[in-house]
Amino acid sequence: MIVCPNCNHPNPDAAVQCEACYTPLPTMTTCPSCGASVQADASFCGQCGFNLQVATVSTGSNQPEPLPATVSPDFDLPELAMPDPLIPPDPLVVSALGSPMVSEPLESATVPEAAIAEPVAAPVAANPPPAMPPAPLGSQTQLQTQIARLLHVQTNQFVELPVNLAVIHIGKPNDRIPPDIDVSGFPHSEIVSRIHADIRVEGDIYYIEDVGSSNGTYINNAPLPSGNRHRLRPGDRIALGKGDKVTFLFQIS
Repeated sequence: MIVCPNCNHPNPDAAVQCEACYTPLPTMTTCPSCGASVQADASFCGQCGFNLQVATVSTGSNQPEPLPATVSPDFDLPELAMPDPLIPPDPLVVSALGSPMVSEPLESATVPEAAIAEPVAAPVAANPPPAMPPAPLGSQTQLQTQIARLLHVQTNQFVELPVNLAVIHIGKPNDRIPPDIDVSGFPHSEIVSRIHADIRVEGDIYYIEDVGSSNGTYINNAPLPSGNRHRLRPGDRIALGKGDKVTFLFQIS
């Protein structure tokens, strides 16, 4: 099915112009990752999120060029003279005052007894402070996880996005892709498709894309082309369908 970009009328796959408004329809192609039908000018697949702009360009043979053969010089190189072997240094003996000096081997060196000081014991406190007990494991600082949510403008209700999901499906109950965010209970939900839009989570970045809905998805009152995705930022206005009747505000706390 090809959705008309002008009036959102669904047309057969082989149609070249819209049946309702006679607008030329975009060319469709097949996603190389999941085989779904997407527009030829789409940046990402609406079903699996595959990047459609990645293309492998054949550059011919990848064999490296052979290196030039080594050319022997026309003259004879002189033989290098071998250096003399290194002479080991004389052993160093540390005097009682701490300065090194060169003397006889270490076995014959003697140190005056007067220069040897007896070790002095460190003073012991009369009342040593009590040892602090180790902190319990539960008192360790825990990292805070950001929570993303949608505020339904018409009813002023919050819908928190599910955590630990890379793809969050928005729509109404169906037999193909059950929605993670069900909007069937909100007013005017009849304009929302059963499989309407997806929110993709990549680290701490959120993207939204329309996956071929009948009435389209609008970001900040601008239509979001099917197959393309928009990076969500706090305060973005998301309208599911025309007329701004099912509207959410994206928030992060």
